[in-house]
Amino acid sequence: MLRRTPPAGTCGRIPIKVLRGHTDAVSSCSFCFEDSRIVTSSHDRTAKLWDAESGVPLLVFDRGHSAPITGCALTPDHNRLITASWDKTMKAWDMKTGEVLWSAAHDGLLTSCSVSPDGNYVASSTDMENAIYITCVDSGEKIFKIKGHHKSTVTGCRFDPGSQRVASVSADKSIKLWDFVARRTTLSINSGHSNVISSCCFTGNGRHLCTASWDKTLRLWDIPTGRFRSRGGVTLSKGHEGNISSCVFSEDSSLLVSGACDRNVTVWDMEGPCKKLVLKGHTDWVTDVSISADKKWIASSSKDSTLRLWNIENSDHIPAVIETRKAAGFHIVKCEACEKPFSLTRAENSDFISKCVFCRLTSPSRNDLPAPPVL
Repeated sequence: MLRRTPPAGTCGRIPIKVLRGHTDAVSSCSFCFEDSRIVTSSHDRTAKLWDAESGVPLLVFDRGHSAPITGCALTPDHNRLITASWDKTMKAWDMKTGEVLWSAAHDGLLTSCSVSPDGNYVASSTDMENAIYITCVDSGEKIFKIKGHHKSTVTGCRFDPGSQRVASVSADKSIKLWDFVARRTTLSINSGHSNVISSCCFTGNGRHLCTASWDKTLRLWDIPTGRFRSRGGVTLSKGHEGNISSCVFSEDSSLLVSGACDRNVTVWDMEGPCKKLVLKGHTDWVTDVSISADKKWIASSSKDSTLRLWNIENSDHIPAVIETRKAAGFHIVKCEACEKPFSLTRAENSDFISKCVFCRLTSPSRNDLPAPPVL
């Protein structure tokens, strides 16, 4: 069903599609098949493939798991769906028949899974032994088990765009990168988050990592240069009033989307970086978010058992967004490093800040990285 009028409190009039079909919390969502489809997983022990236009379920993956499914990931060739569950198994499903191709047992409850962009491997995280696993996508054979990778439950893991490293985050508030080639942990970051880190995501070029935390903030980390060792990551705050559960970059990394237990979805403009838009309508915790390649649609899953599709194509013309940008005194300047345009607020001096946020992250000068703007 397409809702033309949003609930009270939502910024402007944004078309919304509410997809109903799961009978329990929807734990993950992701656009696929060139944004024409969406795949979801749920605590009702099923996964579904939806038609993004009609909102109709096209395929249901059921009778496989005996406990809630915590996450799912599609292989790049769209032939297999990987699901992770609290029943301590990870399964691969045939996308044409809906049948289970293999099942891989783990020692603990699975909290997440991520398929490598080259389609060869899947990383998974568990609460037992604070471990991450690397499994062969084709056979389900366990390739690596990294025990004691963190000091507490591993809450999420994500392959980088080059299929070389697996980033993992944990309730111990740390971030680790396990290198597939070196076969060891090559980077460990004490994040500075004051609560559980729940999720992480890479930019399209794999250079920057974003972490989402229950401390209600997101942080940006420049991975290749390691500048964070001396000055920490860039903090994005005041976007949520509750624990943040998920984050994802747009394909071109110009937008960042986050979801939280405050039932809201927040869109961040990475040119600033600053909060751009808050989407309200879910009646319970937002568990996951996804953004289409063309940046026209945002998908959000929730404990309210629904999947929502938000059309943000014309969000720049919404009065509330325009007023927010005016109030912040946004003006456009050109990055002296990459020569791309980016936004500055009235509180920021263009004579002082001459680089976009990503170039500032990689800059050797501490003076290029001021405190985040007031939102």
